[in-house]
Parts: sequence; structure tokens; C-alpha cells
Amino acid sequence: MILTMVLVMIVIMIESTGMFLALSDMTGKKIDQKDLARGLRTDGLGTLIGDIFNTFPYSSFSQNVGLVAVTGVRSRYVCVMGGVVMLILGMLPKLAALVESLPTVVLGGAGLVMFGMVTATGIRILGDVDFKGNANNAFVVAISIGVGMIPVVAPNFHLWMPVAIHPLIDSGILLTSVAAVLLNLFFNGAPNPSGSAVGTYAKSAARVTHV
Repeated sequence: MILTMVLVMIVIMIESTGMFLALSDMTGKKIDQKDLARGLRTDGLGTLIGDIFNTFPYSSFSQNVGLVAVTGVRSRYVCVMGGVVMLILGMLPKLAALVESLPTVVLGGAGLVMFGMVTATGIRILGDVDFKGNANNAFVVAISIGVGMIPVVAPNFHLWMPVAIHPLIDSGILLTSVAAVLLNLFFNGAPNPSGSAVGTYAKSAARVTHV
């Protein structure tokens, strides 16, 4: 059970990291590794507090990030006030029932716009990738997205896999992230002290060119 929870938290951390980067792009505020670490610690603390009250793990939701792009509101104080309003609604069931009475089509339309804004932000971030100067980056993106779509287009594919790894392969987010990291290491490698990156594929191509 502990291992399963760790795998779930890995998926949440990957999703949260993407939300942090998208929010950074929307607000124009650059974030570094320390900022990402603090954000992930906050998610972990929220999950710990939630577990005390026997609830599900908390994470950063993409629709909230999309709301920033839709409304243009970037103040953290607005988020705090939103949390206060949620607490009040939780203590006043009649008001919560009033909010719940909103038609599903209204929530669906708003969600369509917000999730679409997150997707658009991700596409804009990918636009900064050097696809012309390094064709390998196109392979990394294309294959990673294809691998991540497997649980969507073929939800029963895991039936032929060992049961022990089902928590790993059921998440398209985790599959995409792992594929992207491994492919990037293979094609581009890890940066060395000189600032360049040479991967396994690049080294082989260099040897062939030299011959």
C-alpha cells in the first residue's frame, strides 16, 4: 500500500510540475528548481493533512491554472479569498447546494475553456523548443505524446501486462513523462560541464560522421 501511494504521489508531482511551469508562463514570473521544490513540498503537506482527515491526496488542478489565463487575475490574495469562500460553503450546506445546482452544461462549457487554455499554454511552451536546429526534439515530443495516449485509445492494453505494474502504466501523465525523460537522455544526453549535451544516439552519429 505504501508503494502504491508513492506511485500515486509521483504522478501527482509530475502533473503539479507541469502546472507550475504553465503558471509561470502565464504570469511571466520565472521559476527555478527551488521554487518547484517548494511547490511540491506544499502539495505533499496538503496530502499529509488530507490523509489525517481520511481524504484523497491533494494536487494542483489544471482547471485552476486555466482560470488564471481566462480571467487574467494573477494575485495570490484572490486564491486565498477563494479558499476562505470554500471553507464558508463547507460550513453552510444550503449555500453549497446552491452552487451545486448550477447546470452541468454551464460547468462543462467553463471547464472546456479552462482546460483548453492549459493545452494552449503547453503548446506555447513547446513552441520555445528548438525543433529546426535539433530534429531529435521532434522525435522526443512525438513519441512521448503517442505513448501517453495509449491508456486513452486502448484502455485494456494493461491486461497483457503484469498486475504489479498496472499503477505505473494506467497513467498517461506518468508514461509521457518517463518516455520524454528517457528519450531526451538517449537523443540529447545530460548536459556536461562545458554546457553541451551528447546522448547515445548523438555519439553514434558523430562516430559515423567521423568515419
